[in-house]
Amino acid sequence: MALLVDQLRHMAAAHGAQTAYRDVLQGRDLTFGEWEAESNRLARGLTATGVTVGDRVALHLESTHDLRWIVAYAAIHKAGAVAVPTNTRLSGRELATILGHAEPVAVITSSALEGTLDDARRQLPSLHTVIRADTDEWDRSLADDDSELVPPVGDDDLADIMYTSGTTGLPKGIAVRHAGLHIVPNGDPPWTGDKWLHASPLFTFAGISFVYNPMKMGMAALYLSRFDAGAWLDTVEWERPTMAFLVPSTAQLVANHPRFDEADLTSLQLVSIGSSSLPPALHLRWTRRLRSAAVTNNYSMTESGTAFTYLPHEDVERKAGSVGVPTGTEIRICDPTGVRVPTGVVGEVRIRSGGSPREYYRDPAATAATWDGEWLRTGDLGYLDEDGYLFIVGRAKDVIIRGGHNVHAADVEAILYEHPSVSEAAVAAVPHEVLGEDVGAWVVPVDGSGLTVDELVAFCRERLADYKVPRVVTFLDELPRNPTGKVVKRDLPMPAASDQERTSA
Repeated sequence: MALLVDQLRHMAAAHGAQTAYRDVLQGRDLTFGEWEAESNRLARGLTATGVTVGDRVALHLESTHDLRWIVAYAAIHKAGAVAVPTNTRLSGRELATILGHAEPVAVITSSALEGTLDDARRQLPSLHTVIRADTDEWDRSLADDDSELVPPVGDDDLADIMYTSGTTGLPKGIAVRHAGLHIVPNGDPPWTGDKWLHASPLFTFAGISFVYNPMKMGMAALYLSRFDAGAWLDTVEWERPTMAFLVPSTAQLVANHPRFDEADLTSLQLVSIGSSSLPPALHLRWTRRLRSAAVTNNYSMTESGTAFTYLPHEDVERKAGSVGVPTGTEIRICDPTGVRVPTGVVGEVRIRSGGSPREYYRDPAATAATWDGEWLRTGDLGYLDEDGYLFIVGRAKDVIIRGGHNVHAADVEAILYEHPSVSEAAVAAVPHEVLGEDVGAWVVPVDGSGLTVDELVAFCRERLADYKVPRVVTFLDELPRNPTGKVVKRDLPMPAASDQERTSA
């Protein structure tokens, strides 16, 4: 048995005075010794309120309270309970739906989120304890005893319930067991003093992954609780991290910043860009900017656990647009009936991991619809090339059927991102009275570029088949995104027919 909190206990004993986590924007540090001791005290405090093994404890706390967030996350596990991280941007009704499903007995939150939580609390008879981490309730919840605490759980016990972002419907709770939390194995790393920079919201799979992984590599975690491209560049220059994690949207924001080409980024040895596929033009720009660093794209899902793909640095030019080769997993491409399709043919990406299987919490119907035995139906469309490299072309629902032609939104988006005056872009279907669906593009132009619809459409015509060229173009100040940085296409504003800028293609 090797739980994540076992690694924290080891690091506190071996490197207790070293900084484990630094809140860059607020200038606050947490050592391994402080993290271990305070999480032991909070775990005993939660137990004293009646939290028992297997109970759910919700973490509805902003990432600006990051140090207390990670203390609470460790404490929940040390109490033998199940952590339920929740999106702090949810409405009261949305939060009530999630918490009503998880049935937590305790919630760790903040004063600013009390109003949202109140809407949910009235519908939660299971809830007996609320701790506001930004008040003296936190201190009153800490037991006096900070000695070593070994959780009364094993690898097969439930550790977290991670609710999906709901980009395609109501959130579902992904049940994660302790054995499935290990992306990097526990170990005894030499303390390097190197730093790993990240900025993903802590309640996401990407955010939680970076609570423990830096320590397993003998590194300190640098955290930006609010993402700002300028602050990210400043942090790299001041703190000199060797590794950084971004998602495609934040990578785009950094690349668009006026200081991107001149900032001192020489400390970086690895920039990992994950959570979704990266437009080839953006990937190449980062790779050519950071000649001495590995800029990798990877692909995974919360449902797939520790399974992911990885595109090595040396393959970026040769395999531009790929998310790489499988690592610790098997991938096959299937037609709608589950039959494998030939190399190079687009189909649904299916994943089989050798790690701990996952399922949807208290939702056997959704589990059966998503997992076919050991194989996860991702809902993503892609293909494997002759060398086994995976290319993602979009979600199954991102296929636009224009007059009988299938148009993959990702293909069009990749071309839009090649235009130097395009900052961000999204492509989706718009209704058409004759064709059924047409190709719509929502574009955020680079400030001051003067980009026009005609210029953009002409650019696409030179690079795309005629039926793939966007016929409806809408310029926006920003794209609607969820907290993980993914575009929520259902929230793209659909222009009225009279306002649509249509091309004649």
